[in-house]
Amino acid sequence: MSVVESLDPYTPGHGSADYQVAHYELDLDCRLASNRLIAKAVISATSRVKLKTLRFSLAGLKVGKVSVKSGGKNLKIAKYSHRAEQLLIELAEPLSKDKKFSTEIRYEGNPAPTIGLWGDVGWEELADGVLVAGQPTGAPSWFPCNDHPSQKASYRITISTDANYRPVCNGTLISRTTKASRETWVYEQPEPMASYLATVQIGRYELLPLEDQPRGSHRAEQAAQAESPVPLAIAVPASLRATALRGLAQQRAMMDTFEYCFGRYPFAAYTVVITEDELDIPLEAQSLSIIGRNHLDLSWEAQRLVAHELSHQWFGNSLTLARWEDIWLHEGFACYAEWIWSEASGTMPIERRAGLAHRMLAGQPQDLVIGAPGPELMFDDRVYKRGALAVHALRQAVGEQNFFPLLREWNSRFRHGSVRTADLLALAEEMVPGCQAASVLQPWLYQAELPAKAPQGA
Repeated sequence: MSVVESLDPYTPGHGSADYQVAHYELDLDCRLASNRLIAKAVISATSRVKLKTLRFSLAGLKVGKVSVKSGGKNLKIAKYSHRAEQLLIELAEPLSKDKKFSTEIRYEGNPAPTIGLWGDVGWEELADGVLVAGQPTGAPSWFPCNDHPSQKASYRITISTDANYRPVCNGTLISRTTKASRETWVYEQPEPMASYLATVQIGRYELLPLEDQPRGSHRAEQAAQAESPVPLAIAVPASLRATALRGLAQQRAMMDTFEYCFGRYPFAAYTVVITEDELDIPLEAQSLSIIGRNHLDLSWEAQRLVAHELSHQWFGNSLTLARWEDIWLHEGFACYAEWIWSEASGTMPIERRAGLAHRMLAGQPQDLVIGAPGPELMFDDRVYKRGALAVHALRQAVGEQNFFPLLREWNSRFRHGSVRTADLLALAEEMVPGCQAASVLQPWLYQAELPAKAPQGA
């Protein structure tokens, strides 16, 4: 009765089309000293087929109890099993198609990253706290889920942890209570979110609003005047406060610039979490980013990463790929956002960034089709840089007067949805009659050999 074994050949065993999740309610009790997690997940969903077996991804944690309800009644469970990162719940009687149901799963254990093609991803202990880096398949390291980007849902995350620590989660903090040496924090993420973007960051953080920062360019300010500015904040250890405020001094100007280019910021607020630990790369999550203390200087290399992660709120978090093969829609646009910020900040024009990227790519192997890179190479740097060149080529094809209106419409029309490359091509050809977007992008996305010249004229 299953439609497919998994939703995506890039992440076999993750995700099911048999049901669509609408909401996750996660109740987490985290003991930091022992890295012990005692938790309950209530997953509300709708069946898409006649459904006998429910399949969730959950890795390295022990399931204690499961129950399923539909129409206010408990459904009889024939059996359930948990092995190879798969929790299978077999119902005694199948659910009919288009039936709403909820599954409650109680579980516990010592969460740890999952190990795969992309290294260790998921729940990770820090020297003094917790970091969650979920992309692409790390979510099951800390909660049971229908683990695929197309399975976007709203979330409520309740987390109890040691006093004097601040957990930072997606969305808006709606309550905080203290009892003895424990504190409980409740976050609501109402906008649909992919499982890999769900996160918990725990540390000795103080939350500082970023106020009175310089604004962006004149046209960005004009675009932002219609609504109040997006609330910006940093969650930072006290020892790094001054360094963080200096390293993120352009956050408001970045936000202004990207709101002009891409449209209104898609969430209620934006927070940057700064870890005491050094990180190899910054990390994205919905409504927040995570950067290490080593990414706080004023060099271009550090500042481009700050811009890159902010831009993912539009490209990746609000507009989320429907299948992993379209990863260039996230990383190509985020890399191009770096170039936009480079020009807006007076660091280097986009045209020169494009030329440098093309020369760099020309010296690398010409064996990657970035429109379908395969799972092993979907986070290869060539996907990022060549993806940005594809965006630059699209800019030339549609014309300067149409390019940013196209990006704003792209973000508006598909806000909080799932997207494919075909959706972008169709929109470009709809908005700019005569534009042959598919022909323009084909050599950049779907041939291994790099086109001879970087796109010009933007």
